[in-house]
Amino acid sequence: MELMTAAEIDARYHFACEVAQAAANRAYGFYQQRNQLEVEHKGSDLQDVVSIADRTVEELARSLIAERFPADDFLGEESGGGNEQARCTWVVDPIDGTSCFLNGLHNWCVSIGVIVNGEPVIGVVYDPNHRELFRARAGQGAFVNDAPMRVHSGQHVRDGVMGVGTSHRVTPETFVPFISALLHQGGMFIRNGSGALMTAWVAAGRLIGYYEPHMNAWDSLPGIVLVREAGGITNDFLSDHGLINGNLVLMANNRVYQQLTGLITQKVT
Repeated sequence: MELMTAAEIDARYHFACEVAQAAANRAYGFYQQRNQLEVEHKGSDLQDVVSIADRTVEELARSLIAERFPADDFLGEESGGGNEQARCTWVVDPIDGTSCFLNGLHNWCVSIGVIVNGEPVIGVVYDPNHRELFRARAGQGAFVNDAPMRVHSGQHVRDGVMGVGTSHRVTPETFVPFISALLHQGGMFIRNGSGALMTAWVAAGRLIGYYEPHMNAWDSLPGIVLVREAGGITNDFLSDHGLINGNLVLMANNRVYQQLTGLITQKVT
């Protein structure tokens, strides 16, 4: 597989920021008219919802990317796709936090990650409600708008607030023991309904870490790049076909990460 040049990656990085903002602007128009949207449920999970807004915004992102980089692969939450052998894959969640979006809560965002030669190298999360663009490119640091980001400097889970997420893809027995262990260590947690946004907050040092037993690639890959470039560490999400099947997500600074692995009942790779 031919390696991508730095200039080629930079071009995709800058364009990912543009696409995220264009998609968020389209999504925000729907948000202002959310009471008129028809809502559907995905399968039997009543918490997993989708609307015409999700599909329209994803199609916008897909078309913009295809026009600029027609040879690149695309994996979207609503339209699927994804090729683990592709040279370059764009991974997009048009509205992460759809339930929040539909209920008038400000905890939603547009999430874009780019994988090059099997490694996540670009992460962009745009929060239009607060006009914050979280962005990172491997080897170039992480930023919120134009301000550099660093992960939380705390040395123990009790030194900050932990972000957590869960879904009906895992049983309560997988998730609840972690919450119990965290509380027994003096820690505290939040869950805001958008995993992508919370991982961006880890990169910005607002949360001390993030854990979710199973997360999809379109929600997690941008934050993985953001956190690594902000000085934190994450598990190897792409192991065991994580791009297609999803995987556990764990991220924090080095000291807290090591502590968190001891609180989790799952195997962390």
